[in-house]
Amino acid sequence: MSLYGLALFALVYALAVAAPGPGVAAIVARSLGRGVSGAPAFIAGFLAGDLIYFTLAAMGLAVLAQRAHTVFLVVRYAGAAYLLFLAWRLWSTPVRGLQAVPERRERPLQLFVGSLALTLGNPKTMVFFLAVLPTVVELKSLTRGGFVAIALVIGCVLPLVLGAYALFAARARARLSRPATLRWLQRGTGAVMAGAALAVASR
Repeated sequence: MSLYGLALFALVYALAVAAPGPGVAAIVARSLGRGVSGAPAFIAGFLAGDLIYFTLAAMGLAVLAQRAHTVFLVVRYAGAAYLLFLAWRLWSTPVRGLQAVPERRERPLQLFVGSLALTLGNPKTMVFFLAVLPTVVELKSLTRGGFVAIALVIGCVLPLVLGAYALFAARARARLSRPATLRWLQRGTGAVMAGAALAVASR
């Protein structure tokens, strides 16, 4: 696999991760509502999901996964249900000044599983790898070195892009102090989260 091919994959993958979608909506809405607390575990779930789809495509198992309609349906609705839960929390949390809002810690495993389910419930991720990987390397002749190189690109690009989204959203949140603004923000992001859940469920 050439460096040009790897760089091309990195560029296209970065654009795909940065494109607005359920994953970006989830990380932004959660960061607006909770700050960056728990963001690493939440992003790790997205990363694990992408690596799973990449592995399936690279090993020639994408067709089998694509036919497992029932499994994808269950995972998709699990991810949608998690988004709806986050939306409800954002909508129902009492609004107070930021200085008075208590820190609520969510278990890292809960965050990880939630974002993993959201990623695995989005078949477009698998379609992306099926479309892009053949332009980088012939999957039938993919070496271990090539597999590791692409996996490292995924492991670097996704956390950087989603981490930037989380930091930007958290900084915007930190500048807001009026309860009325916070009420609009929480309910607005809750509505966005619910919309993302419906988008996932309707695919």
